[in-house]
Amino acid sequence: MIVTTTNAVEGRRVREYRGIVFGEVITGINMFKDIGAGLRNIFGGRSQGYEEELQRAREEALAEMSQRAQLLGADAVIGVDVDYEVLGSDNGMLMVSVSGTAVVLD
Repeated sequence: MIVTTTNAVEGRRVREYRGIVFGEVITGINMFKDIGAGLRNIFGGRSQGYEEELQRAREEALAEMSQRAQLLGADAVIGVDVDYEVLGSDNGMLMVSVSGTAVVLD
């Protein structure tokens, strides 16, 4: 499955549009990652725990979107957009949502 943020795939023509597809992941950040991030906030540096969680959520959302495109008979998703949000009363949840247009290429 080709997944791209561009509206075309170089050297290929869009033969058919199959619709908009989405992938969403909402994940909680655990207490230990919060503690580590809090210390990084005070002393500086990158939060490896948050970065790993963000990467995992993004990969899962992209995989979910690709699976939905495949169910529509598409072989590519173009114009992909990735969005990140923090949810919950204590901002303890991370949401990654991706969307794009499922297409069949020549």
